[in-house]
Amino acid sequence: MNTSAVSPGIQRPNVISVKGFRIITQKLPILKAEPIEEMTKRLGIAPPEMIFGDNYVTIESEKKDWGITFNAFDALDRVDKTGTSMLRVAHSKEWQKSREKAHEGIKDVVKPFDWSYTTDYMGTVHPNSRPFETTSKPIPIELLKRPDPILFFDEVILYEDELADNGITMLSCKIRVMPGRLLLLSRFFMRLDNVLIRLRDTRLYVDFESEEVIREYQSRECDYETVRQVLFSNDSPILMKDQSVDDIFTVSSDDER
Repeated sequence: MNTSAVSPGIQRPNVISVKGFRIITQKLPILKAEPIEEMTKRLGIAPPEMIFGDNYVTIESEKKDWGITFNAFDALDRVDKTGTSMLRVAHSKEWQKSREKAHEGIKDVVKPFDWSYTTDYMGTVHPNSRPFETTSKPIPIELLKRPDPILFFDEVILYEDELADNGITMLSCKIRVMPGRLLLLSRFFMRLDNVLIRLRDTRLYVDFESEEVIREYQSRECDYETVRQVLFSNDSPILMKDQSVDDIFTVSSDDER
């Protein structure tokens, strides 16, 4: 996990232990200039406007034989750094110029890349953990629908960018812990106004009794106008920000578990 040191007095992580599993979330302020420069050099691309480099969500066995963490650096490291998948729209050149100006001291690393920060990040599996295996077994939705008490809930933003005022891109994690199980949703959401809506979802299910872990990945996108016409009678893009667009999408790639 790639996080910078936390100064004394800053809010400590939230931690909950349930039946042999430990869940940890941390939410700290946006990174300052020096950590951003360091991250830029390590990534080789300019980071988003709002980068929460110290934020993370970790789920791990208390026996330390399995664990997974979701953090901003590893997610951004999955962004296309060649520019081959970059959205070719009118505003991309203006965006690139604005990034060069914002990072004048480190222009050498501001190269063409996917300026939407689209990532297929599914979490960082801890060393010595058993790798995930392909399976057709789905996440048990019916168990998650049961009215079990919520022991813990949190939402952690990893990064966000307004795409030079042409939309929004965001990666966030939501986690819900019940007495017998938990569900995490890591969602990349991108809205490029008048062009495209895109989702990349990773769902992670853990059954505390059986110690079964299921990970599901979905990639979905749809043209902006289709979503707007179906959902709204006005032109307010701010409404098209996250889960309200779920039912409009067609799955564009197979699930990975």
